[in-house]
This record gives sequence, structure tokens and C-alpha cells, in this order.
Amino acid sequence: MPLYILVIDYILGVIMWTLIGRSAMNIFQREDSQFFFMRVFVKYTNPIIKLFRFITPSFIAGPLVPIYVAWFFYMFRFYLMPYLLGYSVMGMLSFPLESEIAAELYRLFGKN
Repeated sequence: MPLYILVIDYILGVIMWTLIGRSAMNIFQREDSQFFFMRVFVKYTNPIIKLFRFITPSFIAGPLVPIYVAWFFYMFRFYLMPYLLGYSVMGMLSFPLESEIAAELYRLFGKN
């Protein structure tokens, strides 16, 4: 797989998981919390959420908007990227970022 594809997927994957992390943190913290990690999540994901504001329905509750935006990144990574690369089907754990993490977890905790 070409390096530029890995870089694009890693960037999109990090954005997607950061948006999901923000939603998860929002269960325990308010968005205006002074907790360091919540401030970082809000600071880095607000520009992305603002980019998707024009296609985000107004009826979605505020804490769920990051999940909604992360869904677009997931859809792009799972459907559009393989299509653009000429693949007909992509299976579970076919994302390079998640595949690398899973392989490392299997190596660390798996039975050999």
C-alpha cells in the first residue's frame, strides 16, 4: 500500500477517533470544563465540527454532534477510500490504523 494512502487514513482515523473521544468525554465532563483533556478535545475538534455545520441537522443534541461528524469520516474511510483505490470489498479491521493497533494488541496480549 502506498505511503500517502497510509498517511491519509491515519489522519482521517485520528480525527474520527478524536471526535468519538470528545463525545465519550462529554458524558463525564461539560464542554466548557477546565479539565485538560476535555479542553484539548474541544479545541482540536471544534474546527472540524464547524466545517460540517451546514450538513448537521439542528435536531441532533449538542453532545452527539461529534459522533455524527465522526460517522462521515468513518463512511469516507470505509467506502470512498477503497472505491477510489480500486478495491471492491473491504472487511473488518481493514483500516490500516486500526489494523496496526489490533496487531500490536494481539502481539502484547495474545496467546502464542
